[in-house]
Amino acid sequence: MFIDVPNRFTVAPMTRTSADEHGVPTELMGDYYERFAKGGFGLVITEGVYTDDRASQGYVNQPGIMNAVQADAWHGIVQRIHAAGSKAIMQLMHAGAQMQHNNYVDQPIAPSAVQPKGEPLSLYGDVPGWLEPTEATQSDLEHALNGFVASAKKAEEIGFDGVELHAANGYLLNEFLSTHFNQRTDEFGGSLDKRIAYVEQVVRAVRAAVSDDFVVGIRIGQITVTDNDYQWPEGETAAVKLVRVLAEAGVDFIHTTDTTVDRKPFANGSEKTLAEVVATETNVGLIINGGIDEANYADYAAQFPNALLALGKKALANPDFPERFKAGDTLADLDFQMLLPKATLENEWKWRAEQGVE
Repeated sequence: MFIDVPNRFTVAPMTRTSADEHGVPTELMGDYYERFAKGGFGLVITEGVYTDDRASQGYVNQPGIMNAVQADAWHGIVQRIHAAGSKAIMQLMHAGAQMQHNNYVDQPIAPSAVQPKGEPLSLYGDVPGWLEPTEATQSDLEHALNGFVASAKKAEEIGFDGVELHAANGYLLNEFLSTHFNQRTDEFGGSLDKRIAYVEQVVRAVRAAVSDDFVVGIRIGQITVTDNDYQWPEGETAAVKLVRVLAEAGVDFIHTTDTTVDRKPFANGSEKTLAEVVATETNVGLIINGGIDEANYADYAAQFPNALLALGKKALANPDFPERFKAGDTLADLDFQMLLPKATLENEWKWRAEQGVE
């Protein structure tokens, strides 16, 4: 196992926009994360945390890890997770073109001046539409890379067990892999190898900056938060190439999303899921996310005996999912009223109080 955890139950990263206006995590966020640890999850992965003082922030009240005040608040949270017996990984995120709010800049950067498809997510803030991003310069990309590196070092210093680079769901690193977002003609655009190159650079830089025993992983997937249909045009070939490069670059684990037991996600008709590609093409750790619940957990566990299994919606509905699952107790489905009108912790706590749900 790539990380010494008490069990395979993992909390998937979920955007909650509940830090203060300066990106400082709150006491309520500590309650939220500690609740999962006390509920039996062996590993807790945080929501996406922004990494620099330029274009990395994507949402209003998103937490950051770029200064001492933010880091100190996270230190208290990770201590609470550890005290409850779980391990903690911080997800590091640069919003790229999917910037809905930013305290530092007025315009997003992306691989190319291409807007996301669809509309911004109202759950995470009210904006009239996507801004047109500027094409990231070499200086922009160096700043973003340095932000990932500095943030990983801070996460290690304050006691996290590892970091996860967010290269899924349409954010900056994922955008470099995408032929929709990435229309560059330099060393970072065009062919599959070139589209992977910047992601590889970031992975290698982060891996070199932290201790050997500090876990460095990456989350990958094809679809974005507003485009559920996007597929890499090279199909399974892209997945194989990407995971091999990531393994060679030094990741300890790959976290796959947009794969379920019955979904065949590749454009060329491959029968494999992304998780299966990771399992067959590399020896790195694997975390699987995508529709896992009490009905199929055993199937995943049997098919991927060495993988950690990450729950999102079911974890929100059942912060003590592992304990309930092991005991054979009834498990609730997610009531989206919990996340309305905004997916903040304040709204969730209010909903729980009204419903009489702990």
